[in-house]
Amino acid sequence: MSMPKQTQRVAVVTGAGSGIGRAVARLLLADGYAVALAGRREQQLKETADGHPQALPVTCDVTRPDDVERLFEATRQKWGRVDLLFNNAGVFGPAASVDEISLADWEATVAVNLTGSMLCAAAAVRAMKAQDPQGGRIINNGSISAHSPRPRTVAYAVTKHALTGLTKSIELDGRDFGITCGQIDIGNTATDIMDTIGVGAGALQADGSRRVEPTFPVEDAARAVLLMANMPPSASVGSVVITAAGMPFIGRG
Repeated sequence: MSMPKQTQRVAVVTGAGSGIGRAVARLLLADGYAVALAGRREQQLKETADGHPQALPVTCDVTRPDDVERLFEATRQKWGRVDLLFNNAGVFGPAASVDEISLADWEATVAVNLTGSMLCAAAAVRAMKAQDPQGGRIINNGSISAHSPRPRTVAYAVTKHALTGLTKSIELDGRDFGITCGQIDIGNTATDIMDTIGVGAGALQADGSRRVEPTFPVEDAARAVLLMANMPPSASVGSVVITAAGMPFIGRG
């Protein structure tokens, strides 16, 4: 049986089938949240849920407006409200500089990382404005690439810089409705994307060399998200940067 509406904390986590999204979703469930798990692959979402009674797997492609609306409608139908969105779905995109990337690859990266985040935030804000009590919290998963890009990551770096603008705009426009928005920028937590860019075998540095970089457990990144999520309504964490100790970020390359 669901908890009473006034005590039930309800979260939506996108990209919940793996990596940071999975770790955050599981930690939220362990902390007592009801969680809608969104992602493109149903089986991976079920694995994240692991039979938890307060988990709701919903297949969703965040680039499709109808899918996003269906996700938030399913959440409201089951639990009556949305208190938290962890806007996490994203892709790294191609390894390319601006003169090399194809328009199709550029648009595909922007569609997931930026437009998808906007669509989910828009649906969350509409729900948070309409519910009683009004308000809620959005946490956008940025990247340390929103501060300092890696070489040959133009699409990823640009979308993560743009996500910072989305975060600040939501925080500003949400003030009158009890809606807060913050961004967590994570560097080198141990997920599959780190293998994609070669962190374990040697990631490309700004000087053209390759360097094996340290990583840190994804569960530690999830705890930082939970800290942001559990701040009281009177406080908002606007920005968090968390990286593997000793990774080349400050003074990168």
